[in-house]
Order: sequence, then C-alpha cells, then structure tokens
Amino acid sequence: MFLPRRRPPTDSPIDAAVLRAQHLLHRRAMVAAVASTVPVPGLDWAVDAALLARLLPKISAEFGLTPQQLNQLDPQKHEQVQKAVAMVGSVLIGKFITKDLVLKAVKTLGMRMTTRQLAKYVPLAGQAVAAALGYATLRYIGQQHIQDCVRVVQAAGLALPAPGPEH
Repeated sequence: MFLPRRRPPTDSPIDAAVLRAQHLLHRRAMVAAVASTVPVPGLDWAVDAALLARLLPKISAEFGLTPQQLNQLDPQKHEQVQKAVAMVGSVLIGKFITKDLVLKAVKTLGMRMTTRQLAKYVPLAGQAVAAALGYATLRYIGQQHIQDCVRVVQAAGLALPAPGPEH
C-alpha cells in the first residue's frame, strides 16, 4: 500500500493542519480507487460524491472553515474570511457540502472521470487504470481544497482551531 511521505515535524499550525488533512485525503482516495475497479456503471461517481461530501467538510474543519466554525467568528473576522474565500474563488469553503454541490465542483474533471468509467471494462489492466484514475481524481480535488483552505486562512489571518480528539 502506498503511504504518503512523512515530513519532519513542524511548529507551524498550518503545516500541521495540512498534514492531518492530507492523511484524511489519502485514506479516502484509497477507497475511491477500490470503488473504481467495480464494473458497475455510475458506482464510482456515486462513491466519489459521497466520499467528497464527507471528506471536504473534515478538511475545512482542520482549518476552521466549516459553516459552524465561521458562524462563531466575530463579524469583522467573518467578513475577512468571506472576502478571502471570494478572492480564492472556492465554491466549497464555508458551505454545507452536499453530493450535488460536489458533483457541480467536479465537472471540470469530467474527461478524467469518463476515462475511468470506460477503463474499468478492460480486464485487469483496465481495472488498474480505473483504480489509479479514481485515486488521482479524488486526490486532486482534495489537494485543491486543502490549498484553497490554506490560502483563505493566510489571507484572512485566521487562527486555526485545536486538532480534534482523533488526531
């Protein structure tokens, strides 16, 4: 099994949040890879949407950017975060994430997803390609979200929440 490279410990709260988010992302991307090998039409899309609908809020939470966390900010800081979100151009930060919202956000990856759908019907090699594309697709979306979260936190000067109990 592929494990992400471990970075040396850091004192930066942002770096620590990125590492925690990447760990979550890797685990979910492996699930997407496995689901991509099952030759049931549309199953991988449904699994990806469900995984992302649960994963993206957890990543946002690492950076203090869930709707609940943002509602607890003072109005001035909340406005700074909203401006930073607009500047970054993310449609997923600070929103209640649903499967429909996730599917709209991944439309830009349509060709990669379609290739994955077709590849899994080719015996063995096709399933390996589908698994690799499934992993890469989910990983790409998650990495983009992590980068967006970091840019928003930095632009708004937002203090990160303490890590949750599972960390």
